[in-house]
Amino acid sequence: MPDQSLDQLIDRLRAVEAEIEAAFAARDAARAAEAGFTLENGKPCFKADALRRQRAHRKGLNVARTPWPTLLTMPLIYGMALPLAILDLSVSLYQLGCFTAWGIARVKRSDYVVIDRHRLGYLNPVQKLNCVFCGYGNGVIAYAREITARTEQYWCPIKHALKVKGSHERYRTYQAYGDAEGYVASSGAYRERLRRGE
Repeated sequence: MPDQSLDQLIDRLRAVEAEIEAAFAARDAARAAEAGFTLENGKPCFKADALRRQRAHRKGLNVARTPWPTLLTMPLIYGMALPLAILDLSVSLYQLGCFTAWGIARVKRSDYVVIDRHRLGYLNPVQKLNCVFCGYGNGVIAYAREITARTEQYWCPIKHALKVKGSHERYRTYQAYGDAEGYVASSGAYRERLRRGE
């Protein structure tokens, strides 16, 4: 009986999360429409007058006014581009080989790595570069996390004994730590969900 009430709580939580996402989407769509934003062939576009209004807010480049801690840390920031690219390539090859062999749905990279903020007219070239870097870095990490989460669901869908901060969304349905019977009984179901793309 406790599992049934837990499942009901999870269903309610997902319903509330969906409502919140829909509210954010509606708010953002209204703001985007006001800003003159449209999607054309899957790419964000702005009307010419909207771009002109955006460019009026663009700050010029002035390296002399850039705080020195920012200048000093730039090599550390952009030095992460190579490790991120290696991670991107590595997890892509990993899932191509492993997920194909295991017969489970692959993670769609374009759902996670989205680079589009460089099209905003109110950003100067350095800000656009920063937005490309952050969009790529956060996207690759989210992409890698989903690949790792699916791997965990395939091999070891078991919760940890200690509380894990920032666990992925698949984690909440894993088996309790120490529940050998539950693990043995449910392992096939976890894998089957992955094969269905869940």
